[in-house]
Amino acid sequence: MSISAQDVNKLRKATGAGMMDCKKALVETEGDFDAAITLLRKKGQKVSAKRADRETTEGAVFVQTNSDDSTGFLIALGCETDFVAKNDEFLALGKELLSIVSSKSIASVAALEAEKLANGESVADGIIGLVGKIGEKIAIIDAISVSGDTVVPYLHSNNKLGVLVSLNKKGDSIVDAGKDVAMQIAAMNPVSLSKEDVPADVVEKELALGREQAIEAGKPEAIVDKIAQGKLGKFYKDNTLLEQAFVKDNSKSVSQMLNDLESGLTVNSFKRVAIG
Repeated sequence: MSISAQDVNKLRKATGAGMMDCKKALVETEGDFDAAITLLRKKGQKVSAKRADRETTEGAVFVQTNSDDSTGFLIALGCETDFVAKNDEFLALGKELLSIVSSKSIASVAALEAEKLANGESVADGIIGLVGKIGEKIAIIDAISVSGDTVVPYLHSNNKLGVLVSLNKKGDSIVDAGKDVAMQIAAMNPVSLSKEDVPADVVEKELALGREQAIEAGKPEAIVDKIAQGKLGKFYKDNTLLEQAFVKDNSKSVSQMLNDLESGLTVNSFKRVAIG
């Protein structure tokens, strides 16, 4: 049967699928518009299923804060190739997802996938549709919100690394300090906020490594544990945010830098998400 360009364009606008895919769907369904939409969705599901085991090593991170900087939001949207990570429709989807997260204070992937896009589709169905159109796996890697007196976002220039850092005071100088701390987190990738927050299994692993190194170096048994504790202390200084040397002035720790700026100023929490 003859399919008009007007019908093809109408289906394209409704689904976002390519012109040729829309024409094929209308031909297969003999011009039944609703059936063509279903067919295109099934195509997306098939592509999605075929590529389910693929790695999403590329993608983009999206960050923003609310109007008073008391809550920050972060979305990480993954794909298979850098080419798709720069695709306009992929980026538009990420921005729309960030808008949903910020407007509804969503903080989990499952909750986000159940929300509706502007076209009325669920987020999950919208992603399947884009997978069918683009032809590679797309997945929400993370959906995060962070709250505090001041929340500062940071997005690295490649759009593949984002940070949210929450501080316990307000003010312009606090925002500036937060930017410095956020960039420190991006560059140094601390394992936790402070040594008290380091997981017990990580502490035990570092102590065991320290003991092993001391024994291999031929140190006396009586001081092996002391050496291991010393190495653990160095691990804390290198890998916990508040004890790390501040990158702009390594004569101070991050904690000291913040307290020198304003007494009692500190970081409540942070989130760092990197793709790839």
